[in-house]
Formats: sequence, C-alpha cells, structure tokens
Amino acid sequence: MVDIVEIYVHWYAGRSKNQLAASLGVDRKTIRKYLAPAEASGMAPGGPPMSEADWGKLIKSWFPELARRRLNQVTWAEIEPHRDLVKGLLETTTVTTIHQRLRDEGKLAVSLSTFRRWVTENLPDESARSKVTVLRDDVEPGSEAQIDYGFLGQWINPSTGKRHRIWAFVMVLPCSRHMFVRPVVHMDQHAWTQAHVEAFRFFGGVPRRLVPDNLRTAVDRPDLYDPKINKSYAELATYYGALVDPARAAKPKDKPRVERPMPYVRDSFWSGREFTSVEQMQAEALTWSAGTAGRRQCRPLGGASPLSVFEAVEAKALLPLPDKPFVLARWSTAAVGPDIHIKVGRTLYSVPWKLIGRKVDVRSTATMVQVFHEGELVKTHAALDQGKRTDRGDYPPEKIAFQMKTPIWCRSQSPEVGDACREVIDQLLEVNALYRLRAAQGILGLRKKYGDQRLEAACTKAIAVGDPSYRTIKGILIAGTETDPEPETGDAGAAAFLHGPEGLFAASIPSQTSGELEGTPGHADADDTEEAAR
Repeated sequence: MVDIVEIYVHWYAGRSKNQLAASLGVDRKTIRKYLAPAEASGMAPGGPPMSEADWGKLIKSWFPELARRRLNQVTWAEIEPHRDLVKGLLETTTVTTIHQRLRDEGKLAVSLSTFRRWVTENLPDESARSKVTVLRDDVEPGSEAQIDYGFLGQWINPSTGKRHRIWAFVMVLPCSRHMFVRPVVHMDQHAWTQAHVEAFRFFGGVPRRLVPDNLRTAVDRPDLYDPKINKSYAELATYYGALVDPARAAKPKDKPRVERPMPYVRDSFWSGREFTSVEQMQAEALTWSAGTAGRRQCRPLGGASPLSVFEAVEAKALLPLPDKPFVLARWSTAAVGPDIHIKVGRTLYSVPWKLIGRKVDVRSTATMVQVFHEGELVKTHAALDQGKRTDRGDYPPEKIAFQMKTPIWCRSQSPEVGDACREVIDQLLEVNALYRLRAAQGILGLRKKYGDQRLEAACTKAIAVGDPSYRTIKGILIAGTETDPEPETGDAGAAAFLHGPEGLFAASIPSQTSGELEGTPGHADADDTEEAAR
C-alpha cells in the first residue's frame, strides 16, 4: 500500500511513467496497472492538492484485495463462520491456541499467518486485548523481594579440573532496585535456604513478602490461589516473619525487577572473569553487589543509585533480623521399611515399629534428625554422616529380647535364682561370653516355666554331676529329678576280692623262668597260675 501511494504521489506531481519506473525500480507495466483506475476516473497530474491519506482511501476502493493484504474471498468465507467463537475465545486464549484448536477439530485449514491477519483486520479490539500490560503499583519500601535463579555459565574448578554449571541466586528489592547475588553450583534446597539467610544478612533486614519462582525448592505444588510451599522454605519464612507469595507459573511479569537484571549480572559480574573456588566467587559477588551494582545509575530511580535509595528509604523499613541465627534444615520424605529404619542421605535411622510401611517427614540439621508422622514428632536422633543409628526401644519387646539380654544382664539375673544358678552362669560366661550367651539366656529362660526354686535345685544337681550345661539342666527339670538323692558310690554289693590289689594282679606278672618260680616261696606253680587267671 505504501509503495502504491508513492507511485500516485510522484505521478500526480507531474513525473512521467518512464521516470517513475526508473526511479522506483518498478516495471512500466506495473506502473500502468496501478495508475489505470485514476486515469479512468478522469484524474490527471497537477489537479487539486491530495494528501497521502486521501490517496490511501482511493487506493483501498480501487484495489480492495490490497487493503485486505491479498486475503482472497475464499479464505474470508472459510474463516467467517467462526467469527463469534474466535471473538469469545480471544478474551482468555491466544490467537495461536485458537487456530490450533480449530485446525485439530477439522474446522479450519488456513495457515496460522493467514488466520492472524484475518483476526487483526476483523477483530482488532479483541486481538489487542492479550497484549495489554497493566502497570503495577509502586512497591512500598521493605514490603517485597523478588527472587530467581539465572544461569551464569560454565566454570572449571582449578583444583579438580571438573566442569560445573554456575547459577546465580538473585534477590532484588523492587523499591530501591538494590540486589543481592550469590553464585551456586547446585540449586538444591540447602543452597536455596542458605542463600536467603545470606541475603537477609546482606540487606540487614527482612522484606515482608517474598516472591520466588515456582521451582521445587520453594514450591511443592504451584497454584494460583493456594500454592503448597516447601516445608524447608515455609520454616525459614516463619522464622523470619515473612510471607511467601510465589509468582504465577510461566508469568515472568509477576517479578520483572529480578528478571530484567539477569543479563546485567551475567555481563557485569561473570563475563570474562576467573575464579579459583566457589567461596571466592561468592565473596566477589558480595563485593560486586554492594559496590558495582549498588552504585550504578538507575534510570527508574531518576539517575540515583540503588544503594543510596536503599540506605535513605528502604533499610529502615525492613523487618529486623532475629537475635539467634537460623538453623539450616533439610526436609525430606522417607518410607519406613520392615527393619523399622528409614534412609536419610547415607544414614539409616530407626523409628517406632508401629510405623512400618508409613510415610514420614524428616527434618535434618547438622546435629539432629527429627522424624514426624502426620505433623507429630515421633523420633529424634543425633545426626550421622553415614552408617546406622538404632534405638533398640523401637523394636517390639519379643523381637529384641535376645539383643537385650546381654552378658551383664545374665549375671545380674542369676543371683535372684540362687547361688548354684549364679555359679553355672559365671562358668558359662567366663570364656567366650558372646558364643555361650544363648545358653546362659536359655537357662535363665527356664525360670518362667519351672520357677526359681526348681531351677536352683537343677543347677545344684548339674554341678554335682559335673555337667552344668543348658541341656543337662533342662533334662533334669523335664524328668523332675532335681530333688532326687544322689546315688551311692562303691561296689554295688559285688563280692569283695580278699587278696587285695597285689594278689589280684600278681597272676598276670610273667615269670622269668620256671625254676625261679618253683624256687620262690609263696608262688604257685604254672598250672595253679593259669587256673587262677581263668
């Protein structure tokens, strides 16, 4: 349209068609084509003055297809039946989404660019509705902080040679534009919470409202009206007295003060600099935030620096810091296994056995691990880096009986039965106590069935027969012979051998010679000896 208007302006000023074609770079046939309607209507160069707007109106009437940007009548007819539907959807839905829905439902086959041109030409008010930006009210000093993560770049650790992705935690106070920057390697819960603590220390106070993005370290479940805040983040906000009000998902305009400075942080602080460690990086960022970023001229502030406005207006409006430092804690969810332990990091911790199969919430600090079930504290342990921490009281009594009856316990229980029982237990545990612990436990376990008196009598009898073992004592109690008298020792009524030991074994002594035997008084001859042996 602009090019055709230019042709008419030059022609009406008296330039020939050949001159127009040469100066505008347009073919003479094209010049004649567009000038034909004017010449047919009797117009000629040098007539009454005409403005570009006047020529535009005439050209739209002469060439309607140009006024509609070459949208032919077939396309008009295809889109027109959906006018009311498109008009209604434009109040809440984008043009791209409306086109996609009509195309997927088989109601429309035109391209997206054609559909956009039709909406712009026919529904200008509705198409512009979604582009309207509502200016936010001025933020009161100390009332708000906008928070986000931004990617800085790759960094190679000189000490390890490993490559890391570095992110910048940025908190901006919208009133003064004063910002805090902290580079981090991991965007986990601990880094998020610690960055807030450092930011509040940097500002010397706490803003009343925190506006973070919808990342998982801040928000467990995004929702416009009732977002579920992460337990760790909620604990921090409660401790400092701040309100967490997350921005809407995919709505960067909800926190524009922290979105816009991200390129500035990346270029001014990060680009072209080298760092020896993450700690050094964070220290440099702190200096940069207070110096370079804090003293820059800010156009929205009328050329004043964020630091000067912060010191003059906003610092005194922040909430004061608590007297005691905030204890950094990690919150996690764990399932209680059949062994009554939960896994927290690289460590196993026991919980009461009645919670087997349940989900519990775990709060971990540098010194303590607390376990909650349905909001109620059910267990507390001293923190460990790795390994296992078990409280035997968490087991059912019958399941932990063996572990609870230690050698010390056995020695303390045996005197209650009697001296004989104490002696038996002491003998069993005298050497290799752990190996023979089960036998000692078994003997003391007989008290429940047979009583102390019978057990003491059985131990006495076992000692007397020289076999104070669990098997012997139990056999005595089963047979009920613990009170029977001891059998008498001797020949049991057998005939005595009257010759005595010397006479008994004399017959078995071999003779040297028959002559010696015959000449030796008191000895029998060979036949008598054999008879005696028989």
